[in-house]
Amino acid sequence: MRKGIIITTAIASGVVITALIATPSIAAMNRGGDPQGTGPTASSSQPYAQTEHMNRMGDGMGSASEMGAGMGAGNRAGMQGDASKGVGMAAGLADVASGTMTDEQKASLTAMAAEEKVAHDLYVAFAEKYDAAVFSRIARSETMHLDAVRTLLERYSITDPTIGLEVGMFPTDASQKLYDTLLAQGSASLDAARETARTVETTDIADLTAASAGVTAPDVLAVYEHLLTASQHHLSAFGG
Repeated sequence: MRKGIIITTAIASGVVITALIATPSIAAMNRGGDPQGTGPTASSSQPYAQTEHMNRMGDGMGSASEMGAGMGAGNRAGMQGDASKGVGMAAGLADVASGTMTDEQKASLTAMAAEEKVAHDLYVAFAEKYDAAVFSRIARSETMHLDAVRTLLERYSITDPTIGLEVGMFPTDASQKLYDTLLAQGSASLDAARETARTVETTDIADLTAASAGVTAPDVLAVYEHLLTASQHHLSAFGG
């Protein structure tokens, strides 16, 4: 969160989940002190290759609502998706115009890639641990979201800091520690995992709202709006 966030204490199966107080936003932590948003040197390795096919899959609850959720007319029309055909956001960007971005906006976009990876990797871990289909469905959505952000990074010649990083690995010590903490919290019980997921989505909503402020580039605005709508759907899916 841009402001401090309190991860509410949850009691599940007799286990008390310790609150994290005044945690910086995931996006801010993932900047890693790189104001230009250039990140480390890119690698040809694609840690998400094993889930790349998911970009063309419907998300059950998530993608159907996201991809068909009125992205608006005009230069956002190309962003509308057809979940039954598995059309992803990245493909839809082909018809959306680019614009200009400030260094600060580029840094926010870079951080957003790491933020989507945090969400994706957590949900993958929870999907493996718990018999709850919501985690695998929304992990597939996060794969599509990261693809869309990566498309923007490529358009604006910004290096993706998540390239070459395996699932559970992150570009800064702070973001790695945050992921590890959230993973440990959500591993206590299914209820704790859902609470952790609600925290992630609430954080995403706050960060996307802040990142959108002042942005004029049509393609960036379109992606941010889509991700914001998606996070709201995900929050509801996790019981928020």
